[in-house]
Order: sequence, then C-alpha cells, then structure tokens
Amino acid sequence: MYLCILDSKGAVLLHRNIPCEPEKFLRAIAPYRDDLVVAVECMFTGYWLADLCAREGIAFVLGHALYMKVIHGAKAKNDRIDSRKIAALLKGGLIPKSYVYPAEMRASRDLFRRRTHFVRHRGQLLAHIQNTHHQYNCVSPGKRIAYRSNREGIAEAFDDIAAQTSLATDLELVDYYDALIGNLELTVLRQVRIPAIVNTQIG
Repeated sequence: MYLCILDSKGAVLLHRNIPCEPEKFLRAIAPYRDDLVVAVECMFTGYWLADLCAREGIAFVLGHALYMKVIHGAKAKNDRIDSRKIAALLKGGLIPKSYVYPAEMRASRDLFRRRTHFVRHRGQLLAHIQNTHHQYNCVSPGKRIAYRSNREGIAEAFDDIAAQTSLATDLELVDYYDALIGNLELTVLRQVRIPAIVNTQIG
C-alpha cells in the first residue's frame, strides 16, 4: 500500500510504497505518531489497518469511496497519486467519511451482504423465466413463481427442447438458492437472538 504523511503545513514527510504488514506499517509511522490520523479509502482490504489503529490508539478515518470524486474523477490515477490526495483531503477536512464497523460486527454485516448478493441472483433467474415466456409468446404462469409450489411444470410447457433445458436449469438454480438463502437467514436470526438473550439476562 502507498503511505503518504503530511505535516500541519501540508509538506510531504513520507511518501512511499510499503508491504501490507502491521509491523512494517508501525515502523514506518513511528517518527510521526504524535497527533497522527490515518485515513484510507473504503475497501474491504482495509479491515486489518482499522483494527490495528484501534489497538494502537491511532485515530482512523474511513473515506467514502463513492463520494471521493476528487480521486475517481482524475485523469491520472494510481496508488501513489491517490494516497497523496487522500492525505490532502484529510488535512483539509474535506474527506467524506464512511462508518467504521466494529470488528465484532463486521462478519455479520458481510453475511448480510452475501445474502443480498444471492437474492439478486435468484431474482435474475426468476426474471429470465418470465422473459422466456414473453420471448416465445407463451402465457405467463398465473401465480407468483417466487413460490416453489407455483413453479411445477413450467419448463415442460415449452415444445422446444432447448427452451425446456434452459428453464429447467433456471428452476434448479432457483431451488438451490432457496435452500442457500434459507440457511443464511437462519444463521443471521441466531446471531440476532443471542445478544438479545444476553442483554435480557444482564438486565
């Protein structure tokens, strides 16, 4: 990762590429630890740095990637240029901040994101089934095919073997996603209930 450190006047004190290793990062910033604030663009690869700064008592700012237009809109873009601009935005108080998730909540947040990812894929499959009916000018299923009980016989309604195979594949994947998403939701519900039980016992 590229590390750029500015002083209070904006002069560059350090600007070089270093390995993503905690010991080497701490060694590089050691001469500048007083009043140091670390800022990074919001990326999942910054988890370790956020945790390290929390343990070391170093102020940490997570920049909101979508709103950092100064970086994304530049003609020339690389890690060296980005690190300098992030440092300048931070110094000027202009860096758009993103919420820094606590380490103990991060895995649950990522699990929610994976569920959303799978739900979208499932929705795309269902949309393809509906679009295939329009493509072949076939009567669409009268009931919501989001429910498994309403999906029986859909593929067999087509005469073309290729269309049957395509829809059968979609339906098989939808069934798989139904089971996968259901298991994820059970895991999420268990994690939500455990803190609630603990808080009730403490109260």
